[in-house]
Amino acid sequence: MQAKDIRKKFLNFFESKQHKLVASAPIVLKDDPTLMFTNAGMNQFKDIFLGNKPPQVPRIADTQKCLRVSGKHNDLEEVGVDSYHHTMFEMLGNWSFGDYFKQEAIDWAYELLVEVYGLEKDRLYITVFEGDEKDGVEADKEAFDMWKKYFPEDRILYCDKKDNFWEMGETGPCGPCSEIHIDLRSDADREKVPGRSLVNMDDPQVIEIWNLVFIQYNRKADGSLQELPEKHVDTGMGFERLCMAIQGKMSNYDTDVFTPFIRKVEELSGKKYTGSYEIHAKSDIAMRVIVDHIRAVAFTIADGELPSNTGAGYVIRRILRRGVRYYYSFLGVSQAMMHELIPLLADAFSDVFPELKTQEEFVKKVVLQEEKSFLKTLAGGLKRIESLQITDGKLEGEIAFELYDTYGFPIDLTRLIASEKGWEIDEFGFENALQKQKERGREDSKKVMGDWNTVHEGNEVNFVGYDHLQVEEAKVLRYRIVTVKDKPVYHVVLDRTPFYAEGGGQVGDTGLLWFGDQKIEVLNTKKENDLIIHFVKSLPDHLEHPVRCEVHAHKRKLTENNHTATHLVHAALRQVLGEHVHQRGSLVNEKYLRFDFSHISKMTVEEIARVEKIVNEKIRENIALIEDRSIPIEEAKERGAMMLFGEKYGDQVRMITFDKDYSVELCGGCHVSHTGELGYFKITSESAVAAGVRRIEAISSVQAEAYLNKELEELNSIRGLFKNPVHTVKNIYNLQEENKSLKKQIEQLMAAQSANLQQSMKNDFEIVKGIHFLGRRLEITDTNAVKTLGTNLLKDKAESVIAFGFEKEGKAQLMILVSKDITDTFQAGTMIREAAKHIQGGGGGQAFFATAGGKNPAGIEDAIAAVKGMI
Repeated sequence: MQAKDIRKKFLNFFESKQHKLVASAPIVLKDDPTLMFTNAGMNQFKDIFLGNKPPQVPRIADTQKCLRVSGKHNDLEEVGVDSYHHTMFEMLGNWSFGDYFKQEAIDWAYELLVEVYGLEKDRLYITVFEGDEKDGVEADKEAFDMWKKYFPEDRILYCDKKDNFWEMGETGPCGPCSEIHIDLRSDADREKVPGRSLVNMDDPQVIEIWNLVFIQYNRKADGSLQELPEKHVDTGMGFERLCMAIQGKMSNYDTDVFTPFIRKVEELSGKKYTGSYEIHAKSDIAMRVIVDHIRAVAFTIADGELPSNTGAGYVIRRILRRGVRYYYSFLGVSQAMMHELIPLLADAFSDVFPELKTQEEFVKKVVLQEEKSFLKTLAGGLKRIESLQITDGKLEGEIAFELYDTYGFPIDLTRLIASEKGWEIDEFGFENALQKQKERGREDSKKVMGDWNTVHEGNEVNFVGYDHLQVEEAKVLRYRIVTVKDKPVYHVVLDRTPFYAEGGGQVGDTGLLWFGDQKIEVLNTKKENDLIIHFVKSLPDHLEHPVRCEVHAHKRKLTENNHTATHLVHAALRQVLGEHVHQRGSLVNEKYLRFDFSHISKMTVEEIARVEKIVNEKIRENIALIEDRSIPIEEAKERGAMMLFGEKYGDQVRMITFDKDYSVELCGGCHVSHTGELGYFKITSESAVAAGVRRIEAISSVQAEAYLNKELEELNSIRGLFKNPVHTVKNIYNLQEENKSLKKQIEQLMAAQSANLQQSMKNDFEIVKGIHFLGRRLEITDTNAVKTLGTNLLKDKAESVIAFGFEKEGKAQLMILVSKDITDTFQAGTMIREAAKHIQGGGGGQAFFATAGGKNPAGIEDAIAAVKGMI
């Protein structure tokens, strides 16, 4: 059975059990501060489990893109080494929200695995939770008894909290689970050692394939468990492992999920994949790393997260670079390779995750550029190694860490190179430096999240900020204290709020909360999943009192101007540059807007001017906003609404239109009622962000007016410097031409002065220890003229050293020239470093020519004397 048929059977099975099939959420999480990536199928339903949001339907099934490379669930170092760990993987899952519970989940799991997929019943083992005295949770005898219907008791194992109590993180929804394991060993091996003794023992052939989680608790910050309002079912089955079991393979990488990609890597590298899992089989490990990592990188980019130096982007860059390091080190490939797998990947997943196929060329270009950039960095690291002066045969730990941290060299690669050169590595020093970096990172991200404290009962939060900037009476539902670097921040949730929570590129609102006469400042507003949280400076004396809410109106108004401007500029860019332009990110605040978009080349001055012209025309047309606050997503698609890659849209969406033939987008942000309110629009910069991604920054309204006034003021100041202020451009051109002419005259005078000096200095050399030496402080301040003077003087002299010093713009300058016949004995670069100490500076250069600069012109004579002293 092919992988695509296995996936289809799963979804069809649960659809027949009245489950609604939903699309995968994006792999990058944007509104959950506890997680960077979707690491389990249940992440997108977290608010339902917590009771913050009612479920739309009681039963759901899907296949979810997941990534486990950071935090508690981190499988990165296992990837490629064993047969079943991955960075990105598919999680097949079915959910019940307060509907069915253990019995149905267990019955359907057995039915699907044994009766539909045809897995051998005698290869399956079941685990259930043995209980935990500290948490006050008893053994899950209920699940044990339910499984007895299908399996003898010796195949049902009680296991501890580590294996059979599922928790998403340190806090949040959790509960006992029941895992299904399969023994894939040969019959002969199964006869020798019973499978039950290998369950949860990291045996690559006795593995977990499905986890049935019975979510009934919420883990609080103090470690205690709180019963959830309703009980839920959350199951997760690793798609790649399931394929291995059904297709009768010994490794996930031997299934048709991966084999087409391994064949492509064989073709690109010229190496043969043998399927070995021996630690020395580096080329096989490298191929598995590459075919795994390209999936994580490609789907994350397709979901809108570009490689970068911070946050989720940094993790993606690290995964990609790990793949590059492996093919560079163990496949002998020095040209970019991973991007070549993108077309194959896009085709393979076009029916289930079509977003990659839609953006195939864009993703390929981003990966290619990242590969090229890192290959250059690796080459720089090799040069760094070649420049090392190792005299005692030992590579210092600090240098090994520098290679790891700056050049991306894994310690394995450094060990390999060191062994080839006969060096040992200071392993303790490396580990010490690595540990210090980790400790710095932990300190920087130190955050203690307190539990929510309920003030008034209720979970629904009503956002009214599209229509109102004030609410006369709201009430506090809950609050918590979050400590960041030992400083408290207070989070408050209201039942009604006009405060817009940061999202869609738009910053969160600020303002005031009034508890009677007590004023509380709102510093920011953000979302945690679907919960709107007000970040406040302090807590009021009486949280139970009614609240009056006031959004900072002027700031919101300016932010709305810039958000509407992003929609207008998006449409204008598509008109000017082409339909390939798609939004790749944005920032909208009261001061300016930043808009990232897909485009290969730098925009020309003419293209920028055309975009500005179109946007300003739309502003003058004073187009009215048409807001469809809640319409079916299919209707929005039919009406041509632009949708952002990486966004998770529900069945009902909000659509913003400024002229149905110009700009129609899905958007949750705040906008002006008419485009004329923007006043004026101006692009202030255009630059590159990543391969195939450009960025413009722009301003509107009062900021645009201030910008133009400043430019005009500067222009008028320039005009005032000329006697004839009418032809400013011509005046500046004439001034530039005059400047060029004068510079040329100065150069000619300098050359003449240099020639005169050369003539007078020819006979000024003195003999020092058999070497011709000339040292002089010069009045010439042109560096090129001084170098020409020294070079010409050396033409007529063998075995000579020249040391010149001069003052330029208040700084000391030194220059040393050595005739090439004595550079084995006297090296200008070495001599200048010592001489530069006298002018409180530094420098360097080649054996025959070197320069230095310093801040002490009074030391020039001493520096020249020092050069003579060296001879």
